Amino acid sequence: MIDTTQLVEIRWHGRGGQGAVTSTGLIAEAAINEGKFAQAFPSFGPERRGAPVLAFIRIDSKEPIRIRAEITEPDVVVVLDPSLLRIVNVTSGLNENGILIINTKKSFQAIESEFKVKQKLATIDATKIARELLGVPIVNTTMIGALLRATGVVKLESLIEPLQHRFGHLAERNINAMKKAYEETLVKE
Repeated sequence: MIDTTQLVEIRWHGRGGQGAVTSTGLIAEAAINEGKFAQAFPSFGPERRGAPVLAFIRIDSKEPIRIRAEITEPDVVVVLDPSLLRIVNVTSGLNENGILIINTKKSFQAIESEFKVKQKLATIDATKIARELLGVPIVNTTMIGALLRATGVVKLESLIEPLQHRFGHLAERNINAMKKAYEETLVKE
């Protein structure tokens, strides 16, 4: 877990169409519903479906957030697509006490040796869960579950209403995917 009594900055790495932007908005809504201050925003250029995308979220339990810049020194990095590890330096600026959360089938040892990860690491096969429960490999709600398990930035139950509002008749499947990922995420200190 991270210290959620102070400002927490989270950077999401995904590909267009994977739901990174949607995820940050849902988490911000949940944080605000808990009485915290939050902001979520994407970084867009000429992105298209499948192109690398960045999304950001800040959560503060005490004070309004006045910063309006991209997050360059995050406390947490979430990686929706493991192929990005080969083309983007996802750990760039990651706090030495930070957490890297990756959608992968690989072991901690494989990730640490291949990508020289020194921070705390959390892994989940979010693609498998998404295929099983959603029928598609869109991992945004499963990665929300992984983020909550690894960090505790908001309560799992705080995401129920935002997910119901966003996904309507598909909400139950997304809630189940989030919960399953929460249960199955492995966290290594």
